[in-house]
Amino acid sequence: MTIGMVNTPEKNKREKLLNFVDIEVMKGILEAFSGTTNLMANIVDVDGRSIFSRTNFDKCCSFCKHIYSLEGGLERCRGAYKRYGRQAALIGEPSIFRCPSGLVEWAAPIIVEGEHLGSVICGQVLMWEPEDFFWVELREFNKELTNDYADLFACVKELPVISPAVVQSASYLMHIIANYIMKAGWNNFTHIKEIAYQQALLHEEIKNRNKLEMGLADRAADYSFNNEHKMMTMITLGDAEAAHGLLQKLLADIMVSNDKGIDFVRTSVIALCVLISRCAVDAGVSMDQAIAINSLFFNEIYRLTTSESICLQAQKLLDHYFDHITTLNERPTNGKVSEIKRFILQNHRENLTLEMIAGAVYLSPSYASRLFKTVQDCSIMEYLTAVRLEDAKRLLRNPMYLIDEIASKVGYSDASYFTKVFRKEEGITPTQYRNMQRH
Repeated sequence: MTIGMVNTPEKNKREKLLNFVDIEVMKGILEAFSGTTNLMANIVDVDGRSIFSRTNFDKCCSFCKHIYSLEGGLERCRGAYKRYGRQAALIGEPSIFRCPSGLVEWAAPIIVEGEHLGSVICGQVLMWEPEDFFWVELREFNKELTNDYADLFACVKELPVISPAVVQSASYLMHIIANYIMKAGWNNFTHIKEIAYQQALLHEEIKNRNKLEMGLADRAADYSFNNEHKMMTMITLGDAEAAHGLLQKLLADIMVSNDKGIDFVRTSVIALCVLISRCAVDAGVSMDQAIAINSLFFNEIYRLTTSESICLQAQKLLDHYFDHITTLNERPTNGKVSEIKRFILQNHRENLTLEMIAGAVYLSPSYASRLFKTVQDCSIMEYLTAVRLEDAKRLLRNPMYLIDEIASKVGYSDASYFTKVFRKEEGITPTQYRNMQRH
């Protein structure tokens, strides 16, 4: 439509048109259209110039060929295509017009992302049987091009007579087809740009990762675990920018091992996506929503055939979950629950009590407990325990830390009590968990 029309130099618009459209596919479509309807069609840029080469000149009708052969004829037609293509773009639908040579044509605008890139021009046709006055008009319209009308009149007699209803239907049909093809081309172009951007980001992160690996191997491993934990925290806190940055680092870790093959990349990215979905559920997304979202994205990941496109899919999944999380956090009650979770995530290593947590968000302990249970389906203290144990599991993967140290770091002053809680929730002791991670 006219609102939001983007102004771009005509040369750039032609380049975009040629980038987005598959010439051979469009040729096939136009030939099928002509064969079915007996109407000729062409695609022109915003200057009225055809996107097809001169070898396709024979696709136009004999009347147009004759006009083009006359001095100034082709330029006059291009001017009309430019003018009526623009008019069609302004109203956002096909425009039926009488061409400079006196016959009926129509222009269907090609608009991508609010930008007019060209038009489908269809015709020439007659909408009535020629009468005496028509031949007089035809002479008047073309007197600047020629004074020999015999060939011109002969070409006109070959043109089909089409009813107004058929002209209207044909114009809309070509409008829909052309814009559908262009939209597909735009989506493909956008996807290629996204992958190129993703490649650049991954390349930068891989360079950083390689620098890190020049240090101690244990530090490199701890670097990945820390980024994973930080990403989980940022998702739960609703910090999309920080979460995306951390996900990019984790994807770079996976790409460093790209020599293991695409199946390794796919499996590793799926594992990350599962982690993202778990955090999204913790942030309030329902389990049913998470299952539905994961199903769609995992199907797409299995379909993709390059490591970069698979990594891009993980970023899109994170975006999708953040859309849901943002909507949830806009609800007044959910906002308070998010504040409670944020406080716990930032302070879970302290000796927290229910009264301290509720007081931090200016609620009474009883109301805070009821509200949190309603939204999260678990108590505040159960959530605190879960956060502490996730932190503990991250630390247990690093052999540098003793069990006593880990207990203290995650908020337990008594290592025996920490072990008891861990075993109750996980079914195994911290030491057993650590040993399992080594295999």
